[in-house]
Amino acid sequence: MRDGWLRNIEYLRISITDRCNLRCFYCMPEEGVQKLCHKEILSFEELYSIVKTAVELGISKVRITGGEPLVRLGVVDFIKRISKLSGLKDIAMTTNGILLEKYAKDLKEAGLHRLNISMDTLKEDRFKQITRGGDLNQVLKGIEIANSVGLGPIKINTVIMKGINEDEIEAFAKLTLDQPYQIRFIELMPMGEAESIEDDRFISNQEIMRKLPELIPVIKENDAGPAKYYRLPKAKGKIGFISPMSQHFCSSCNRIRLTADGKIKPCLHSNHEIDLKTTLRHHPEKIKDILIQSILSKPERHHLNDDRKSSHRRMYQIGG
Repeated sequence: MRDGWLRNIEYLRISITDRCNLRCFYCMPEEGVQKLCHKEILSFEELYSIVKTAVELGISKVRITGGEPLVRLGVVDFIKRISKLSGLKDIAMTTNGILLEKYAKDLKEAGLHRLNISMDTLKEDRFKQITRGGDLNQVLKGIEIANSVGLGPIKINTVIMKGINEDEIEAFAKLTLDQPYQIRFIELMPMGEAESIEDDRFISNQEIMRKLPELIPVIKENDAGPAKYYRLPKAKGKIGFISPMSQHFCSSCNRIRLTADGKIKPCLHSNHEIDLKTTLRHHPEKIKDILIQSILSKPERHHLNDDRKSSHRRMYQIGG
């Protein structure tokens, strides 16, 4: 289905929980996190109804996010169920990787196609600092197993920040030499906890690229994804740059988002939300109308650089 700006909307990102087993400092507060109670989040049965209807409208790609999606019991069975929907061609997940060693094989067998791993450092001590206690070795082991069972190409999402991890740009890039990984550098966005640190920590992707002078552009494949890809000479993998701040990609945006508490966000960076949960629970026959309304209400572009307020939600409340 096309939105009001004639963009083909084919991609639904679903947050299945606002809970996470890490506390990355730019994403979540260290303590006092207000968690949704059970009745506030959509059940897997409700999520299935939404995905089924969305597929009927032309959605062909679904990404499952959180919080951390693997902390919610039942996610493997949910993937198995939606994988049987005719017309749904791609099911992906974004995870911090902590529980991947346990779930990778089951996820693959259930019908998951691809994984994105959020990982901002390759140093154990620094990983503990950024995540407030996480174990890097768990993530690395999970990536290794996920790759071995066929959940590739593995994409590793990395936020580079001044004074935090800017000394690791080359190390992340070198991960692509021997493995078909896709390392994606994502600019820090002024959302939630990051809003107070963005001015001091922000590094544009243009600055990162200058540190990797050997990059060779990769011809864009047939997708509407936000990343621009490059490759190091003789590398098996690719290096992508996602630049929502310095070079927005709104003209090719092909997605809408569903929060864990049942709100549709036509744009990640807007406070505009449409309550799908109430309709679903009281007038389920109108789900399709709400989804159509959501797609047609997508704005032409975000306004992060216009001194307007970004989304009032933190990233873990929306879905990474």
